[in-house]
Amino acid sequence: MSNHRVLQASVLFLSLSLLSATPHQREEETTRSTPITRFQQYLRINTAHPTPDYSSAISFLQSQSHSLNLTSQILHFSPSKTKPLLLLTWPGSNPSLPSILLNSHLDSVPAEPAKWSHPPFSAHHSPSDGKIFARGAQDDKCIGLQYLEAIRILKSELGFEPIRTVHISYVPDEEIGGFDGMMAFVESKEFEDLNLGFMLDEGQASVTDEYRVFYADRSPWHVVIRAVGMPGHGSRMYDGSAMENLMKSIEVMSRFRENQLDLVKAGLAGFSDVVSVNPVYLKAGIPSSDGFVMNIQPSEAEAGFDIRFSPMTDPDLLKKKIADEWAPASRNMTFEITEKGPLRDYLGRPLMTATNDSNPWWSIFKEAVEEAGGKLSKPEILASTTDARFIRQMGIPTLGFSPMKNTPILLHDHNEFLKDTVYLEGIKVYVSIIKSLSSYEGPASVQLSYGYSLKFKSGVRRGRVGHGSLGLEQGNKFVDGIKEGSSRVGPDQVKTCETCCRREYEPDSGVY
Repeated sequence: MSNHRVLQASVLFLSLSLLSATPHQREEETTRSTPITRFQQYLRINTAHPTPDYSSAISFLQSQSHSLNLTSQILHFSPSKTKPLLLLTWPGSNPSLPSILLNSHLDSVPAEPAKWSHPPFSAHHSPSDGKIFARGAQDDKCIGLQYLEAIRILKSELGFEPIRTVHISYVPDEEIGGFDGMMAFVESKEFEDLNLGFMLDEGQASVTDEYRVFYADRSPWHVVIRAVGMPGHGSRMYDGSAMENLMKSIEVMSRFRENQLDLVKAGLAGFSDVVSVNPVYLKAGIPSSDGFVMNIQPSEAEAGFDIRFSPMTDPDLLKKKIADEWAPASRNMTFEITEKGPLRDYLGRPLMTATNDSNPWWSIFKEAVEEAGGKLSKPEILASTTDARFIRQMGIPTLGFSPMKNTPILLHDHNEFLKDTVYLEGIKVYVSIIKSLSSYEGPASVQLSYGYSLKFKSGVRRGRVGHGSLGLEQGNKFVDGIKEGSSRVGPDQVKTCETCCRREYEPDSGVY
């Protein structure tokens, strides 16, 4: 029997035996180590901010990796050394080929226990319907354990050995920006040594019977708009007060937001395709012992907004809209933009991964999902933001994928859960994906986003592919539309990368 048929037979047996478990069998699982009980163990470790227990999570994951004979190393990129990154490795038979990285994050957002049906870190397993309730069940401790369970099957049941090296990373702080996690990792010597060719990161659940896959994330900006004006008595009415100026801006931004939402409601665009503008705070007034002084109009007022936009949005035009319409200097307005991550890759191009035949990784991934009995929906832009943006910024093809179908989207919600059958079927899917990706013996050139290749004159990949000077630094700030120390490589220019490799490159051709 061929290896492919052995794989199909094994995953079919896994599916039938695990997916058909009765409530009584589920209860028996609590007394022995199974994929479900191991998942529950991981979920019970409280890695929610502001005080994530990274140490316990790392210890648990290392114990699992040791049982699989994977090599492991713990990396630190924060001065406090309290934010560990765990890197596991399954060596391939041809380490010269670019490797595969499977990524997930250790941390989760906080939960409000009083608003949950079960304690959010109890990993309660409902015997009647198989739901496992826990913070992180969908976002994204599920994939972190599914990677290892799939490798367990590949190694122990199928005797499979990868050709390409497979790395598994567990990174800290994704939920708060990833700056001491993935962002720092991609700028490290350890990341360079991975010789990375492709990465899988987290996705989202699908409410249909098709799996969702994401080729890009939306980019987040935190925008603060400030207004000033003459103070005055609360009884007076006059033009140009700080609050009036700010309210006019909020009205203009609200109309823009309404227009964007109308496009989604009309089916002309998805949530990921439009620019979302959401107010998050207002600050004005003179505090008093019982609240605010009510008979004084303040001389200053400000509001904060969370703005997200797709890779196809022109950030320069958006900045111009803010300067001209939302916070015009003519109304005594100023603004500040804080970028929460990169907007372009090191060649100045949108952070997107090709999902067509120009990208061989896409074809391999898609076929692997289908071989496991799954079906992909149309590739999407993720409405939120993940660590995948830091990898795409380096020019490395990256897809967001979490194998959860027929499942409500509950990340960051109360009563987050994942059904046991969905979790177990996801393991089956990863068995096929990891086997296919790590068996690929394609061309040695590094396939980048949107279907072009980076080829080195020496014929050998050297140094990092990333360029920190093009927007990878944390929290780029634009004050009234002007960014300090900013530069961008034009499409017809030849520049020297001063950040890392100090070699000339031609952005259009992608050739060093």
